[in-house]
Amino acid sequence: MKTHTLYLASGSPRRREILENLGYTVIRLPADIDETPSENEPAADYVQRMARQKNAAAVAQWQAQHDTPPTFPILTADTTVAYQNHILGKPENAAYAAQMLAQLSGTTHQVLTAVCVYWQGESRAVLQQSDVRFKALSGEEIQAYIASGEPMDKAGAYGIQGVGGAFVKHLQGSFTGVMGLPVFETMALLRGFGLNVPPFGKAV
Repeated sequence: MKTHTLYLASGSPRRREILENLGYTVIRLPADIDETPSENEPAADYVQRMARQKNAAAVAQWQAQHDTPPTFPILTADTTVAYQNHILGKPENAAYAAQMLAQLSGTTHQVLTAVCVYWQGESRAVLQQSDVRFKALSGEEIQAYIASGEPMDKAGAYGIQGVGGAFVKHLQGSFTGVMGLPVFETMALLRGFGLNVPPFGKAV
């Protein structure tokens, strides 16, 4: 089956925007799961587990509400930031955001995004990792950034596609992966199912 429509089991506006810019019609599906990391769980294991569990939850919800298999592929993704093998989630408050940004200041950290696709009874996943180096941040820069509100709903307390991009001195990996959906790997995953990729109606 050839289709340019996907079910996206993610509330991330950035993932939706990336897919729509590529030419996909995106239909939102809920996939609520417990996202608490296990004790001492490596970041790569955690992010892949989250993507797969979100996908399984979305598939189960679809199947509970319909008598037929999903009409379109179901895509899920999860992104986490890791510093010295420690997972940095979304900050609970401004103080925690400041602490995370101070940790990342002048250092290199990893951003890992796992993508999982379910189609015709099979699920496949891929992991993409980027190394991101921050410039040294002053206390004033950290406080001004927190005051902007941008860090508060993002893993690692920053968004590379927003004001936080000004802190990134060097990136080795995938810009869209750091945003939350690595385009190259996602397209390869979809092609692996025999699905055609849209002719890119907009530029990312």
